[in-house]
Amino acid sequence: MSTAYKNRIQEFKAALSEKHINLETLRELCFNGIPFEGGIRALCWKILLNYLPVDQTLWEPFLKKQRDLYSQFLKEMIIQPGIAKANLGLSREDVTMEDHPLNPNPDSRWNTYFKDNEILLQIDKDVRRLYPDMAFFQRPTEYPSQLILDPQNDYETLRRRVEQTTLKAQTVNRNRSGVTNVSSPGKALNLYPSNEYEVLPSGSEAHWEVVERILFIYAKLNPGIAYVQGMNEIVGPIYYTFVTDPNTEWKEHAEADTFFCFTNLMSENRDNFIKSLDDSQCGITYKMESVYAMLRDKDPQLLLKLEEQNIKPQYFTFRWLTLLLSQEFLLPDVIRIWDTLFSDKDRFDFLILVCCAMLILIRSDLLAGDFTVNMRLLQDYPISDVHTILTKAKELQDTS
Repeated sequence: MSTAYKNRIQEFKAALSEKHINLETLRELCFNGIPFEGGIRALCWKILLNYLPVDQTLWEPFLKKQRDLYSQFLKEMIIQPGIAKANLGLSREDVTMEDHPLNPNPDSRWNTYFKDNEILLQIDKDVRRLYPDMAFFQRPTEYPSQLILDPQNDYETLRRRVEQTTLKAQTVNRNRSGVTNVSSPGKALNLYPSNEYEVLPSGSEAHWEVVERILFIYAKLNPGIAYVQGMNEIVGPIYYTFVTDPNTEWKEHAEADTFFCFTNLMSENRDNFIKSLDDSQCGITYKMESVYAMLRDKDPQLLLKLEEQNIKPQYFTFRWLTLLLSQEFLLPDVIRIWDTLFSDKDRFDFLILVCCAMLILIRSDLLAGDFTVNMRLLQDYPISDVHTILTKAKELQDTS
């Protein structure tokens, strides 16, 4: 470890040791990357994502309250419905029309239960393949939820719901518009091949199961948006950062802390996932066009080339912006980019600059390429050095 890096760690420790943390100072430090050592990154993200208050004296009661609240969510939205499902049929004579699974009332708890299963299946399909190039999410967590795995609770877990649901023989796909499509049952009789994931022993749960739970609770609490494919790519890096925190007292609460940080991030980013807002000033179309507007100012020749080839910004920037570049780079590089994005007080304004920088850095290839070559470049971005990209984006910002 270089002397400069050690000094940088000390700067962070000094900033984080203040009784009342100076947010402006912390943002300036975080903009150039946050050290992993000592759990500094995980702690900084919790502050930058407006989870932890800047007044450290409030942390202990605040964290207890939030983590207790998350436990309550687990009880109300997973455990209690699971107990009710497990008990179905034990005393048929006591089942009222209100309790009956065939109750046609759209507000009945069983209708809600079956609708939840549709969302759960989509979440399950996505989280199982989260970062497939690394084994981390398939491995068991050191801190499985004691509430969920309590042997005294005889109830249907989310995993069992997926395995036993009547929708198992149907491919359920919730697309970008929030529309749920169900294909014919014959096409997906083996929805989850047994070799797709390792079956863990009783009392264990994989990291992907924790992420699934976070997304399911979020969908239940936010029915207006529920779950849209891609949210798994947003929650994944946050959970990974928190659950690899070297500080045990933080790491064991990674699930609850991730849930609230993800919720805060989605409150800023959720408009990108809502189709009805696409063409509004806060929607994704406006942001995609902002990348080309920025490019018009910074490199008009390159923009002209892309427009001549009819390469519209939605062909590639939709994924870049909606998923905060999480699918364009390896996880450690995504985390480094997010250090900078989270430290920007305007949050996603700098993301527009990063996207513009990515285009300018491959300008010679784009100017030389035809439509097919250029689309391939933009959908499979060739530069992996995120430091170069972030440096270029900062340079663009400084010359604005």
